[in-house]
Amino acid sequence: MRPRVSRRALAAVASLCAALVAVFLVVRAGGEEAAAEQTAAAGAAVPQSAGHGGNDGGYGSAHGAVGATGGADGPGSAAGGQQRQQHGPMRVTDVDRTFLVQVRQAGLWEIPAGRLAQTHAASEAVKRAGLHLIDGHSKLDQLVREDARILGVELPDQATEEQQGFVRQMEAARGAEFDRLFANLLRASHGKIFATIGEVRAATQNDLIRRHARQANQTVLDHLEVLEDTGLVDTRTFEEVEAAVTPK
Repeated sequence: MRPRVSRRALAAVASLCAALVAVFLVVRAGGEEAAAEQTAAAGAAVPQSAGHGGNDGGYGSAHGAVGATGGADGPGSAAGGQQRQQHGPMRVTDVDRTFLVQVRQAGLWEIPAGRLAQTHAASEAVKRAGLHLIDGHSKLDQLVREDARILGVELPDQATEEQQGFVRQMEAARGAEFDRLFANLLRASHGKIFATIGEVRAATQNDLIRRHARQANQTVLDHLEVLEDTGLVDTRTFEEVEAAVTPK
């Protein structure tokens, strides 16, 4: 004989089952809502990270950021910077070597010329130009000796014979004669090397030479201006420089 189950017990069981079902539905709904929120958040982030939307005009993507910094191995990264430091200074061409030699030789006669201007010149503008020569070429000479040591380039200890002849001419001159000789010799020399600096900077693959060319360019430009400020540079000097720098 089966035991009889009371209606009250059946009702309690039914109520318990209904409660369990309700709890299951609530939990499930909450999980689906959270998943939907995550999907929406990911969808909102995708256009910005993929580089197809936002206020950056399509350039603020992760790929774009890598391009800006060079990525793991690109030129903007630490590894890329180390590569540039390792490989940039390694290649030294004949043009690079000649440039360093020319900068060194320029200082070897233009610094003495600047000193002569302080004792032999009559014009204050010439004396001022001489001070610029001393200051600018002293700094360039220090830089060229440092770069040459790093790059293994041998530098001369004397100016060329022609440059030494220029110094002897100025040593023998005084007053107005010295002023005109100084202004024209130095303006011609700086005009010719100024053109050479541009050619070297345009072609060199060496980071140290690029830095050196930039510094030399600024120094020579300053010297061109103070020499022209003397008002003593002749038309023949400009014609000489033009002939020297015009491609043959």
